[in-house]
Amino acid sequence: MWTRRFACASALALSTLFSAYAHAQPPSRITIVVPYAAGGGTDAVARLIGEKMSSALGRTVIVENVVGAGGTIANDRVARSTPDGTTILINHTALLSAPSLFSNLRYDTRTAFEPIGLVNIAPLLLVGRKTIPGSGPKDFVAWMKEQGAKMTFAHGGVGTNTQLCAVLIGNVLGFKPVFAAYRGSAPALTDLVAGQIDLICDQATSALPQVQAGLLHGIAVTSTARLEQAPDIPTAAEVGLPGLVYTFWHGLYVPKGTPKETVAALNAALRAAVSDPGVRAKLKGLGTASPTTG
Repeated sequence: MWTRRFACASALALSTLFSAYAHAQPPSRITIVVPYAAGGGTDAVARLIGEKMSSALGRTVIVENVVGAGGTIANDRVARSTPDGTTILINHTALLSAPSLFSNLRYDTRTAFEPIGLVNIAPLLLVGRKTIPGSGPKDFVAWMKEQGAKMTFAHGGVGTNTQLCAVLIGNVLGFKPVFAAYRGSAPALTDLVAGQIDLICDQATSALPQVQAGLLHGIAVTSTARLEQAPDIPTAAEVGLPGLVYTFWHGLYVPKGTPKETVAALNAALRAAVSDPGVRAKLKGLGTASPTTG
């Protein structure tokens, strides 16, 4: 009986929030702004979540890729947008690192955004071109130690997870990484598969399918336990990189000043999306997890 009452109360609360949202924000289309190129991990997560949020809100949700300057162009776009809930930012660690890396930001990260909620959490994967010599992850790490600053790391923008993880690897191994900058991890992975660069530390959502397809070497996962979806890829500690532990997240944000009822409705739609069994299964298959599943 209590369960039925709780379910009814929850449904009524969601209905009330969505009604308030509809009243406060008449436009029928919502845009999720992705700061990185299409085909990358952040883009994949945005499209997956956006589809389910669209169903919950009864509105069209589109994804727009606004790339460049380590994600700050997209951040600025959302910060300066009308605070009515129609323009949403998805970003990760780069949103917080930007003020330390860019001196000419036109927005204050501390005051420009209102959080909607947490989307997912996950470690990163260190992957390498297929022509790296060796027969397994320990051999690839031995090659890395030997090469040092001769290696080229790709990254998807200054201050992104891909760059910060590579800096951490350099600290662990005692060298300063040489970088090849891209407008997102998707084009970087394309060049990595082609053998034009050596390594990238990227989201499992985009890197794992390349490893599973046999196009890249999976070297290590930046967590204390192996990924269930990639049991053959060891943890960094297992291959001699004990200091390489890195967990990242995605969050959704709207500009400051967005009405509270609108933020609440978007949060409810996000919670509905990340609780959906199909979404959870897809995220899990990509080596990440929704916050409701740990």
